[in-house]
Amino acid sequence: MYDKSLRRRRVALALLVACSLLLLTVYFGESAGGGLHSVQRGALEVLSPIQEGASRVLKPARDLARWIGDTVDAKGRVSDLERENEQLRRQAIAGTDAARQNVQLRRILGLDDAAGLAATRPVTARVIGQSPTVWYGTITIDKGSGDGVRVGQPAITGDGLVGQVTTATPGSAIVTLITDSRVAVSARVSENGVRGVVQTSAGGAGDLRLRYTTRSDRVERGWSVVTAGTSSAADRLQSLYPPGIPIGRVTRVTDAGTDTQQVEIAPYADLRRLELVQVLTARPNGNRP
Repeated sequence: MYDKSLRRRRVALALLVACSLLLLTVYFGESAGGGLHSVQRGALEVLSPIQEGASRVLKPARDLARWIGDTVDAKGRVSDLERENEQLRRQAIAGTDAARQNVQLRRILGLDDAAGLAATRPVTARVIGQSPTVWYGTITIDKGSGDGVRVGQPAITGDGLVGQVTTATPGSAIVTLITDSRVAVSARVSENGVRGVVQTSAGGAGDLRLRYTTRSDRVERGWSVVTAGTSSAADRLQSLYPPGIPIGRVTRVTDAGTDTQQVEIAPYADLRRLELVQVLTARPNGNRP
């Protein structure tokens, strides 16, 4: 029974193929006014209105499907563009940050060269913490005793003196800034060599003064104050700092020419925005009293 059905299907298929070939041969062999061409035109005339009507009926559905597809596509592109934009933004920020820190490093190296600090075995560190007080009295850096950092060593930036190390652990250290009342620095005025001790004023956060000058010590507004690199006879402090490191600029002198004259100083280093500092881990011979 199955074999007979299969044979019938094969015979039907063969007849359909033969008919198709015959119709194609006749169609292409007859003129444009032949019977098959006429049948084709008649079919087109009958079906064309139906196709056009169906096309008009289905157009809103097609437009809706196209709009949905375009919207999904657009959202996907917007999402891709947002991710790309975010990546480019991160790269731009990283590049700007790296460029700024590169400038800071070049300035630090420039101060090393200008002040002859290579012999102090400087260690560059990143600031990872800052005291929350208005005085900004201390900062925490990411280098410690494991890197040769010890208590008492000075810290600088490319602008000048920052402070001294007061606590050191194997992986980090705390630097007390020169604006902290606990720090005193033997200093001299670059223009005429007048000596004194730089220390914060009693009542002002971040204000520095050059103490222990006398009535004969001339100091002018705008002059520079640097580390003396020697011990101070006034308070018997041995200098922890190599000579010639910039500290600040004289901003005001009150009661000039008297024993009570006060010399106020603004630090060169921006102590509120420290990112990179350098710790001088060895004392050069010039820093001996």
